[in-house]
Amino acid sequence: MNSGLLQGWLTYQENSPLLFTQKYFWIFFGLVLGIYSMMYKHTARRNIFLFLVSLFFYYKTSGFYFFILLFSTVVDFFIGRAIYENKVNWQRQSLVALSVVLNLLVLGYFKYAYFVADFIYDLTGIEITVQNTFALWTNKALGTNFIFEKILLPVGISFFTFQTISYSVDIYRGHVKPVKNILDFGFYVSFFPQLVAGPIVRASEFIPQLYAPYNLTKQQAGLGIFWILNGLLKKLFLADYLAVQFIDRVFDNPQLYSGFETMSALFGYSMQVYADFSGYTDVAIGIAVLLGFTLPKNFNSPYKASSVADFWRRWHLSLSTWLRDYLYIPLGGNREGSTASYLIVFIFFVFISLSVGSAMLTLVLAVAFGSGFLAMRYSSVAARWVNTNINLMLTMVLGGLWHGSSWNFVTWGALNGVGLVIYKNWKKISPWADRNKWYNRAIGLILTLVFITFTRAWFRAPTWDGAIGILRKIPTDFGWSTAAEVIASNWKFYIVLVSGYLMHWIPSKYKWQMRKSVSNSSPYVLFLMALASSLVIYQILSAEVQPFIYFAF
Repeated sequence: MNSGLLQGWLTYQENSPLLFTQKYFWIFFGLVLGIYSMMYKHTARRNIFLFLVSLFFYYKTSGFYFFILLFSTVVDFFIGRAIYENKVNWQRQSLVALSVVLNLLVLGYFKYAYFVADFIYDLTGIEITVQNTFALWTNKALGTNFIFEKILLPVGISFFTFQTISYSVDIYRGHVKPVKNILDFGFYVSFFPQLVAGPIVRASEFIPQLYAPYNLTKQQAGLGIFWILNGLLKKLFLADYLAVQFIDRVFDNPQLYSGFETMSALFGYSMQVYADFSGYTDVAIGIAVLLGFTLPKNFNSPYKASSVADFWRRWHLSLSTWLRDYLYIPLGGNREGSTASYLIVFIFFVFISLSVGSAMLTLVLAVAFGSGFLAMRYSSVAARWVNTNINLMLTMVLGGLWHGSSWNFVTWGALNGVGLVIYKNWKKISPWADRNKWYNRAIGLILTLVFITFTRAWFRAPTWDGAIGILRKIPTDFGWSTAAEVIASNWKFYIVLVSGYLMHWIPSKYKWQMRKSVSNSSPYVLFLMALASSLVIYQILSAEVQPFIYFAF
């Protein structure tokens, strides 16, 4: 084999990360399965092997940033053990706090340094030079050539950070015992199928599997292959095709397109982000099944949702439930607002006021906060209403900030929080609340899809003003007269888009029957399905495979 080619396969290549959509990944996975078949019966060797394989996978994806992964692994392994062995409650709480703070500091440094620096500059005029200290150390110690003038976000850091936090918290709550050794814990943190884009796997869900014997039935193997093929087709046939054929062009230069075209791009982006992200997790779940592990379900047909609340019970389930159990409930849930809740709201209001620099906005926010405080003090009804909704809003805003360090994501999270609060109060008096009637469900589905789609303008646009400009185009310059011409000239895009939504809306029982049929198929049928899927992917594959959207988070 050519030494240059071998070096390229074994070393990190910045422009060629290891992705599910690359031929190289499937060669890599084939080799992993081959070696795995010789040791899967011995759990300790199996776990060590998969840990080392996962580190290599992350190195090929992020280079020497895998040292950050190792740092989180070592820190939380020893903190978790200390929490379990310690019997003094305040010391155990301090150790949990230490785990949370250390993990969030690392996440904050790599993800939010520029956001904080920009805020300080807008507030004080002091310009802070942000540089990648980690890259400087690595260059000096290992002779690498990483760019240190700019902090690059390590792939998957938001996902594995939440996993290590959940480990410490679950031990404190008594939901799980510490793992037996650091190699097993490293395997839990770094398991390569879900490492860089989820789903977020809790310690209480995964750690028991570390010590369970390998068990893979014929039906499970068939189901694993189904999920892999399903995910690849979602990603390449739906997500990438829609992006390349239409969506990216519109969002790159929205001023050149009519309101009808920008609206089409928004609905296309809703399908793209779903197909892209759920496609990744489908492949991850399928690979894990073949290796003998179960990952949590991450999507449940979210565009079938008949309300905003229903949508968030179906979308990115591993994050939604993580935020519920580790943020929303500790803040007080829907029962009461905690001191932390009110403090976060106060800081958030101050943050917005100072960033915008408007005296009128400062006055409005101050009046809103003061009025709310007085109303809660003298009215039990007002106190109950605020306490019921404050933590919901905070959770959605912080969930938005988890996705990215910009006001766009804060706005996106806040809008979804407002949508949840409005729905929660409206359903008490709504004459259309009865979801047993099909037309009520249909109306709810349409309204929810439109709301979710329009909020994605802030999710996709590079700037806050850009999102406003995209949405303003729709009512002011819709372009009714050219709509038919747009459809005719982009008919392939519209056929794929409509087909994607129609397939998404197929009743769940039929999808389950299809998965069952595939999982019970003979190996020859599965091989033919894989071959046919590969041919379809090859025919529609764009010249440039798009990176997975959630790699950026």
